[in-house]
Amino acid sequence: MEALNLIEIIGYAASVMVAISLMMKDIIWLRWLNFVGCSLFVVYGVAITAWPVAGMNAFVACINIYHLIKIYRNKPQVAVAA
Repeated sequence: MEALNLIEIIGYAASVMVAISLMMKDIIWLRWLNFVGCSLFVVYGVAITAWPVAGMNAFVACINIYHLIKIYRNKPQVAVAA
């Protein structure tokens, strides 16, 4: 059995991150973990010249960032007592 190379490890890590993200109940954790997984898939897709994989995951990563920005902007600010 041949050893895994770095590109395969990135692909497996991306798959694990996306799978774990889909088990999250907290939407913020889901978005962050999914973003990391998608970003790893972009790296993986570019490395193996699988442009549909890279393109689709780049698009999903952008969607995750968009929703994270929306979530953080709408979060109520907690007043700090001085």
